[in-house]
Amino acid sequence: MLLQKTIKNFTQNPKNDILSGITVALALVPEAVAFAFVAGIDPLVGLYGAFMMGIITSLFGGRPGMISGATGAMAVVMVSLVAKGNEVGLALAAPVENLGLQWLFITLLVVGVIQILAGVLRLGKFVRLIPHPVMMGFVNGLAIVIFRSQLGLFPELATEGISFIDNTGDWFAAFFSSVDFWKMMGLVGLTMGIMYGLPKLTKKIPAALAAIVVVAAIVIFGKVDVSTVGSFIQDGGGSGLKGGLPTFQDQIFSLLYTIKDHLWTILSYAGILAAIGLIESLMTLNLIDEMTETRGSGNRECIAQGGANMLNGLFGGMGGCAMIGQSIININSGGRGRLSGATAAIALLCFILFAAPLIEQIPIAALVGVMFMVVIGTFAWSSFRILRKIPLSDAIVLIAVSFITVWKDLAVAVIAGVIISALVFAWKSATRIRARKSIKEDGTKVYAIWGPLFFGSTTAFNSKFDIANDPEKIEIDFIESKVSDHSGVEALRNIANKYMDQGKQISLTHLSPDCKEILIKWNPEFNDIIKEAIDDPRYHVVTSMLDSEV
Repeated sequence: MLLQKTIKNFTQNPKNDILSGITVALALVPEAVAFAFVAGIDPLVGLYGAFMMGIITSLFGGRPGMISGATGAMAVVMVSLVAKGNEVGLALAAPVENLGLQWLFITLLVVGVIQILAGVLRLGKFVRLIPHPVMMGFVNGLAIVIFRSQLGLFPELATEGISFIDNTGDWFAAFFSSVDFWKMMGLVGLTMGIMYGLPKLTKKIPAALAAIVVVAAIVIFGKVDVSTVGSFIQDGGGSGLKGGLPTFQDQIFSLLYTIKDHLWTILSYAGILAAIGLIESLMTLNLIDEMTETRGSGNRECIAQGGANMLNGLFGGMGGCAMIGQSIININSGGRGRLSGATAAIALLCFILFAAPLIEQIPIAALVGVMFMVVIGTFAWSSFRILRKIPLSDAIVLIAVSFITVWKDLAVAVIAGVIISALVFAWKSATRIRARKSIKEDGTKVYAIWGPLFFGSTTAFNSKFDIANDPEKIEIDFIESKVSDHSGVEALRNIANKYMDQGKQISLTHLSPDCKEILIKWNPEFNDIIKEAIDDPRYHVVTSMLDSEV
């Protein structure tokens, strides 16, 4: 049974997984190169990073079919780290050339340790607590980020020095006469058209792969002069796609003494990169879970991501995390098993080792068209339809997360969204606490509490009681309430002490076992006022459920 499940996870359909993996590998090339340029490092470092991230996470990660590689979210943080390292390297008494890249490799080792610890401590499950509006804002913001990243691959629309505002007529004339721009637009449109139409005819061939092959054939055999993967690398300052196998970076261990005074910088950047990588990976895992109606393991993914980043640090890769765009390409192309991700990683390495001249001829327009279709598939268009139907607070969270993802980065956006959602929930819960008052035959006044007692509701809880005018016997009943935190326990203790200071007899009923234990530990006298609910079957049902949850 276990062997059968393992084989099923590795591949359900070998043909689909292999073809989908090749498609993903083609789309990974310009992304890895572009993010390497963003980080200020050699393109081969980005490609090696994509390979090592891909192979480790595809084989050992928590989500079959999910693709990992070099990402823009981490690259924008790496650029500052690399720059700082290069500055330090030049300022040393014995200058160290390209120290920033070595700093990056050392930082990735720490990133890996942090992410592995997150998996071992089972922190991956907390992604399940992320509210749905945050998820929708995440995918919308990320779709916009992917779209904007592709715009930079288009040729310049107008001649330098011509302003749209000051020279509107000249700008439009240059716009419509930009042959390179319109050639690329045509090829992008053709790519998108093939990806849209081919699945209506047949689903046996991945539409993205077919589109790339057709457009590349038109450009190569038609000798169309457009930007290609090779020209893109050269324009960015690279020498080409050709390289060898990743090599062990033993020099980073001899540099540890050199950077001892900058250890805090390394640790702080490692913490940021680890958080960004885990959040993006776990959010992507959650999204792929919904798309495939299956469930991955967040904790296993944390460990795999950490191991992959450590391998990058040891063998000279850029590191990274899960890639939502490539993951969606893989899923939409039929890739469901681990074989698809492994194929993508191995194909990428083969491109570097053996097929560089061929891959460099692929037009950038074909890959941009594929990513534009990813944007269309990623964006939660339903969010426009439901904005007026969902609570205002959820709508604000959705829009805020989308905006912050574009403005700052994914980690900040998700954390902000969760904080806003938590504060809204706390505020609403704080206003829901009630106290139904009644008098027993013996004259005892009963306060039947309804709603959670926690830090947000303690003020409202305190206002329910009339200590000075209440009778001599008081009962506070928690059958429909739960004391949720230390603030709630403290509020209850203060109320009980005030009644006892007035010389009145108070009893607390239907308290949860953990709350009773804390109250008695703080004040042994509370053992006399806490009453067991012997004759109330509802209490025993509730406490049994609480014990089973623990």
